[in-house]
Amino acid sequence: MGMFCFQCQETAKNEGCTVRGVCGKTDDVANLQDLLIWLLKGISFYGVKARAEGISDSETDLFVAQSLFATITNANFDPQRFAALVHKAIELRDRLKAQIAATDRPQSLPEMATWVPKTDDLAELIQKGSSVGVMANPDLDEDIRSLRELLTYGLKGLAAYTDHAYVLEHYNDELLAFLQEGLLATTDEGASVNDMVGMVLRCGQMGVEGMRLLDAANTGTYGNPEPTQVNLGVEEGPAILISGHDLRDLDELLQQTEGKGVNVYTHGEMLPTNAYPAFKKYPHLIGNYGGSWWHQKKEFETFGGAILLTTNCLVPPRDSYTDRLFTTGMVGWPGITHIPDRRDGEQKDFSPVIARALELEGPQELERGTIPIGFAHAAVMSVADKVIEAVKSGAIKRFVVMAGCDGRHKSREYYTEIARRLPKDHVILTAGCAKYRYNKLDLGDIGGIPRILDAGQCNDSYSLIAIAQKLAEAFKLDDINDLPISYDISWYEQKAVIVLLALLSLNVKHIRLGPTLPAFVSPNVLKVLVENFDVKPIATVEEDLSAIVAGK
Repeated sequence: MGMFCFQCQETAKNEGCTVRGVCGKTDDVANLQDLLIWLLKGISFYGVKARAEGISDSETDLFVAQSLFATITNANFDPQRFAALVHKAIELRDRLKAQIAATDRPQSLPEMATWVPKTDDLAELIQKGSSVGVMANPDLDEDIRSLRELLTYGLKGLAAYTDHAYVLEHYNDELLAFLQEGLLATTDEGASVNDMVGMVLRCGQMGVEGMRLLDAANTGTYGNPEPTQVNLGVEEGPAILISGHDLRDLDELLQQTEGKGVNVYTHGEMLPTNAYPAFKKYPHLIGNYGGSWWHQKKEFETFGGAILLTTNCLVPPRDSYTDRLFTTGMVGWPGITHIPDRRDGEQKDFSPVIARALELEGPQELERGTIPIGFAHAAVMSVADKVIEAVKSGAIKRFVVMAGCDGRHKSREYYTEIARRLPKDHVILTAGCAKYRYNKLDLGDIGGIPRILDAGQCNDSYSLIAIAQKLAEAFKLDDINDLPISYDISWYEQKAVIVLLALLSLNVKHIRLGPTLPAFVSPNVLKVLVENFDVKPIATVEEDLSAIVAGK
């Protein structure tokens, strides 16, 4: 039956995965994801109409966001979970359909708005999914397909940020409404290239709002991150390693492990949580263990304790640790114990994770020492006078935004070398797991300002925008592009796509993107990005260093 997926940076031959995803997903899962996305477009067909009539369905709106989140790279690999989401999508779609006045329905409804399976057979869902994916219409204009997919992947990233904010009870229903508007736009046969470019940029604008909302949710709930030296070593005793991005999951896990004799360590994108005041009060939050997501097979095996995956960044696990691996939220792997969602007014129940940890030995040490984190926008702006003076005096010549994702490709060593060889008067602004390529380098400081300012997770990318906007304001600049800031972004999955679109919507130009350009961007769409925003692929370390230092 096969599959086609090219939503991540590591897609096969930088063209598309057609047999099995490089991420590890099977063709069955890929086709079920395609079917789910198609049905979400069916929901959107009615959702947009319902909203115009003043009808809203909060359960359906959030379901669309969570389902988009489930299809992000390295999030959910469980066909049964996707089958359940497919059936739920049909139920919610038809419930929404029933709420709309019959007179408002066109005579001919699109199949995505009416299709239902004839049986409960998983094979039927997979078969249908194989016919409605990216390449369902081989004759579709290449540029329209490119823009539809660029918009879809931006929506997936926006959905992830929005869902994280909603988990922390920070809401903006305009974001949920736009997810449906955007999905429906990908089905508009009359939309021109210019129409789709406009929707893509609107997605970027909504991305800025989504990131702002999530920043408010995180800091409003747990306080502003503080400059912190995070421990990299281990202590004796039973332990739980928590990975992913979900701060509320960490919060509840820390509460439930308090006094139980279980230590907690962060992994991957959870590293920045060690800088939040609310989490610092727990002495059993020991520090961070290991590096970015793609090292997890080795690091999870070495850790030895229980492991909890809270969001995307799951790598197909080894059998050696599946009996102590747990998932929660939108994450899934066949046969792995899943911690159910919280009920209203209650916490998730992490007792199975804690019980398993108490049965196991503590972690093996990987490294020692500390690394600095906690330089989100509030921390940086608290020393804004020092930063501004350092720029005015020439002590800081340039900031280089090296944010985004890490990945397995050897070509990503480029980012390590860029960081290592930047002039000593250049400061790196980072967020996301891309930092693991250089955050353990000793690059020193400039007048007490670390040369690596780590703003946090990819979820904290808003900090980089806020810092740039505040600096432009301080220097009385009308154009953010006049700041001494260069952008050297690495991408892997769809949350990086929405960050890129957010930057483009703010008219940020001269962005280097790597290690490869997205396979879903057609030559003509790339031409638009190059001509309007000067988006460019990374080159050699030597070429890009020279250009960065020259402010190009």
